[in-house]
Amino acid sequence: MIQTKRQLHLNLFIMSTGHHEASWRHPDASPHMATSIEYYQKLAQTAERGKMDSIFLAEKYRLPKSIQHRVIPQMEAFTLLSAIAAVTKRIGLTATASTTYNEPYHIARKFASLDHISGGRAGWNIVTSTGDATARNFSREEHMDHQARYDRGREFVEVVKRLWDSWQEDSLVIDKESGIYADLGKIQAADFKGEHFSVRGALNIPRSPQTYPVLVQAGSSDDGKEFAAELAEVVFTVQHTLEDAIAFYADVKNRARKYGRSAEQIKILPGFIPYVGDTEAEARDKERELNELSVSAYGIQCLSDTLQKDMSKYPLDGPVPLDELPSVHEIKGQQARFQLYVDLARRENLTIRELIIRTAGGRGHFTFAGTPVQIADVLEKWFRSGAADGFNLMPPLLPVGLDDFVAKVIPELQNRGIYRTEYEGRTLREHLGVDVESLHQKV
Repeated sequence: MIQTKRQLHLNLFIMSTGHHEASWRHPDASPHMATSIEYYQKLAQTAERGKMDSIFLAEKYRLPKSIQHRVIPQMEAFTLLSAIAAVTKRIGLTATASTTYNEPYHIARKFASLDHISGGRAGWNIVTSTGDATARNFSREEHMDHQARYDRGREFVEVVKRLWDSWQEDSLVIDKESGIYADLGKIQAADFKGEHFSVRGALNIPRSPQTYPVLVQAGSSDDGKEFAAELAEVVFTVQHTLEDAIAFYADVKNRARKYGRSAEQIKILPGFIPYVGDTEAEARDKERELNELSVSAYGIQCLSDTLQKDMSKYPLDGPVPLDELPSVHEIKGQQARFQLYVDLARRENLTIRELIIRTAGGRGHFTFAGTPVQIADVLEKWFRSGAADGFNLMPPLLPVGLDDFVAKVIPELQNRGIYRTEYEGRTLREHLGVDVESLHQKV
């Protein structure tokens, strides 16, 4: 098989029983396994058989009201990924960690540790978190405003990078005869003092295999895109249409150039929710089956949270009250997600019920039901059209949706020469083809 030079990247976004809000109610789901390490290990092993770049765990620091209607519990990411590292060999391990509710030294240590434990497979999904409910779990009454969070986030990442760089590659001497373990002259303090942080350093863990775990970012607001262009190597994004995805892709890559970065050093992976069927009708039946399991009360709660407007006061089959919603700049949480919902409702003239159903499978991410060939056609079109470097795979139902994708869609992508048949490297950086040197120059 002739391989094309540019290869499509796939990341598996693991969420308990699947990304559809009603997945836990499906006969094939195992909601009691939401806190089972064996469950997550098996999912990771399946993704590794599919030669995926990495798995990804989201992380939230609050208990949402939606726990009444959805399986939310997910174990702490560093602990879980360390256990997964022990039963996998190649697949990357990406954890979310907030720059708003953590300290740089803690995060630098944790990711350096995970990178050592996994042999160079760690990735950091950098988020600024959302919501006043989260703030109140960390001795604050309200969440920081959008701009302040990103300003703090930039400084946070700079401190973490300095800590990772505090050990030079040849800092360890390990000379038993002389009694010298490390060369102090090659270990330097971070010596950082900024608006938000004052960190002396150095890190108390030697330089990790990748030096920097891969830096991932998931915000798609204007501030988010600027943050990604400056600092990220992988971007998880919500893009509902091919046209929007092309525009986002070009925007982020163009912004990167003003920071002296190569566009190739940023991999953009839109979320993708596939319903795989041996026939198109079977795939659509799978989507319909999950949608019919949705609970309206849960959908209204989620929609209210996203739009920051109580939707329970409006008729379920009436129009989305677009004129009564706050402006995007008033949103404290996910501004890009808010705008996506508003645009979708306006473009398709949706009722509240219709908007709930349209976003039940993946909160606005691109969703497609079809055969393996049809799904591969869509992925290849986005890949070749300048809309994506790959995809953040979000199976609506786990583990079945992942099993079907790996068994049926990935061979189709491999046959087209746009997806690896074997891992060529061992680190996440090698899988993605991103060079840490491009980030060193920014410290």
